[in-house]
Amino acid sequence: MKISWVKYEKDDESFKMPERLGFDVFKLVEPEKTDDKIKELINKRYDTIIVTNEIASFSEDIVKKYSKDRNINIIIARDKE
Repeated sequence: MKISWVKYEKDDESFKMPERLGFDVFKLVEPEKTDDKIKELINKRYDTIIVTNEIASFSEDIVKKYSKDRNINIIIARDKE
């Protein structure tokens, strides 16, 4: 199982612990490229992708395409508020 985390570049609060532990935390400069990043991670054989709620709002494919795919788990992290 390969896990990755995806967040907005200016988000300094989300996924601090995985980042400090050296896990694969990717920061998007352009949130509009969320679907491209998810496709790239799937091509690199990541099967679990955790995204911030903010980043998820920029994706059309999370619900339309990946919600029914049993091989890909996309988890939308809740806001801390």
